[in-house]
Amino acid sequence: MGLGLIHRQRKAEILKKKMESQLSLIEQSFNTCYSLYVREALEELPDNFTITDPYIPGHPIVFASRGFLKMSGYSIEEVIGKNGRIFQGPGTCRRSVMAIREAIREERTIQINLLNYRKDGKPFWMLFHMFPVFSKDDGRVIHFVGVQVPISRKPRLSGGGFRRKGVTFCEDVPEMHDFLLGSCRKEVCSDSLLELSRALVLDSVLHSDSKESEVIEPCEASDLEKRRATTATNSIFSVLTHYSESTGRSVCRKRYRIPQAGLLCSSLNISLGRIEKSFVLTNPYLSNMPIVYASDAFLKMTGYARDDVLGRNCRFLSGVDTDTSTLYQIRESIQSEQACTVHILNYRKDKSSFWNLLHTSPVRNASGKIAYFVEVHTEEGCKSQERHRLSPEMRQLSVVSAVKVVVRSSSLVSSPSRS
Repeated sequence: MGLGLIHRQRKAEILKKKMESQLSLIEQSFNTCYSLYVREALEELPDNFTITDPYIPGHPIVFASRGFLKMSGYSIEEVIGKNGRIFQGPGTCRRSVMAIREAIREERTIQINLLNYRKDGKPFWMLFHMFPVFSKDDGRVIHFVGVQVPISRKPRLSGGGFRRKGVTFCEDVPEMHDFLLGSCRKEVCSDSLLELSRALVLDSVLHSDSKESEVIEPCEASDLEKRRATTATNSIFSVLTHYSESTGRSVCRKRYRIPQAGLLCSSLNISLGRIEKSFVLTNPYLSNMPIVYASDAFLKMTGYARDDVLGRNCRFLSGVDTDTSTLYQIRESIQSEQACTVHILNYRKDKSSFWNLLHTSPVRNASGKIAYFVEVHTEEGCKSQERHRLSPEMRQLSVVSAVKVVVRSSSLVSSPSRS
């Protein structure tokens, strides 16, 4: 068996395990917040909408309505677990996408006209209305709901035509519709040099910025379409509220309580979820310095569920044979706000032990104040670790650097802890 085939098989196994892990998280996303009948109730709604979970790495779709699947042409298997980016295309306005990302970061409602693409590549305008769903217990965002209402009106014309970069193009030019209303760039066939020259000038105006995607003049949603979006959001939230109350974990559309100290905002969770290594974040400003974030790789290595870990001090990994002097060394480095690396005997949830190369480091925000401590965990002697070319110490430092970048970027606009 060739090395290439072995490598592909290992890659396929890793991908399969990752998909199974994500599907398990998606199941938990609904089961921990709502009763088991919530999916059936949501499927009865006629509206086009998706529900996403910002606390799962990649901020994936965890529910897609029948109406949405029919509108987009995708199957449920092609949508669940995917990020909403799969519906974007060359004509999707980057500014609109950034506005949605900003709303997610700020955990607020947004309504915006957006050009998306069906599975067959055909573009369509829609009114995108997204709102956060908050937990009444702790005030954190549980899900984001995105309602999509197709816009039936034609693009708004300025002065009898489409306008781009100060140039107005008449509506009766057929080539213009090929460029502006097509999802892909079309070739221009010409019988004369004059027509070819005209087409090239047109193309240069439309694509003068090579970094800018093809943009279609925005469509405006009608008042009726806006009312449809409002009606849909009310219906969806009514279902979510009803089926959350039966579990004792009620949800709300507005944050009535300040999030518990130490809870990370959804945007920071999303960014940290892209770091696919074993680590946790702890908050030094809270009593007993609890864990406020745990990566999927850490949960997999230790066998614990996320709810078992969050809010606890990392000492819960210690056991009868853990060296107390090593624990003291870690505590001393935290008090002195210094990084340290130790070899420590830890225990998984099933009580099996493993040697852990543990690196602890302070993480500062944009103002230079310590916001968190990151702990990077590496199981010594693990075969999956031995395949890496970099040393364990170098891999740990790369994780620390990535976490620091994420926290500093987040704190430029909002302060994570008591900064």
